[in-house]
Amino acid sequence: MRIVKFSYKKKMYWGVLKGKFIRILKSSPFGALRFAKNTILRSKVKLLAPASPTKIVLVGLNYKDHARELNMKIPKEPIIFLKPPTALISHKQKIIYPRGVRQLDYEAELALIIKKRTKGLLPQEVKNYILGYTCFNDVTARDLQKRDIQWTRAKSFDTFAPCGPWIETDISPDNIKVASYLNGKLKQNSSTENFIFPVYELVSFISKIMTLYAGDVISTGTPSGIGPMKAGDVIEVEIEGIGRLKNTVRAFV
Repeated sequence: MRIVKFSYKKKMYWGVLKGKFIRILKSSPFGALRFAKNTILRSKVKLLAPASPTKIVLVGLNYKDHARELNMKIPKEPIIFLKPPTALISHKQKIIYPRGVRQLDYEAELALIIKKRTKGLLPQEVKNYILGYTCFNDVTARDLQKRDIQWTRAKSFDTFAPCGPWIETDISPDNIKVASYLNGKLKQNSSTENFIFPVYELVSFISKIMTLYAGDVISTGTPSGIGPMKAGDVIEVEIEGIGRLKNTVRAFV
């Protein structure tokens, strides 16, 4: 099932995408799904980022191939950091290249959306608290990341969290392909089989640190092949079983 968040005639809705049509939901999908009588053509709506996060939690260095690429040791525990909700944008929205940034990188990632409030989960409990999965781009000002001791500034500019185009509820996160394309050229090509810390272990670890709320986003790290973007570039994140998240880079004006 593909769950979408969208705007239509200046109002926001949630719905379920089936082919060319969206079945509108009476409320958010974070409880029992209740359908309205209405359906609408997908072509008539604007897709929004399929989340309503109090926070966006990300994981650094979670692919074995990426660790080898950076010549770094495999971490013993997940390395986590945050992006603010103000960084969130949707499929086809513009990524803004900030003034003063000299290197802006893409990072293709599998993300998950939390279904309901939770804290202190065991790995075997996690599945019941995930609504589904989506594509994510951990946009990073790489020169600022190298300059700063911590990563907050480099990761937190507005538009640095493209997410979408929808939530897929019917896939397993354990062995799916993750890829990125810059101007149509394949740049990243890996699988979650290369995870250092699998999804359920990650969510359990994070939930023991902070309370997770419905709509929160957890992104699970990027594989090897990260690289820079420039104004005018088109970056796409493709995840097997979900689809493609597409964004264009625009210079700050």
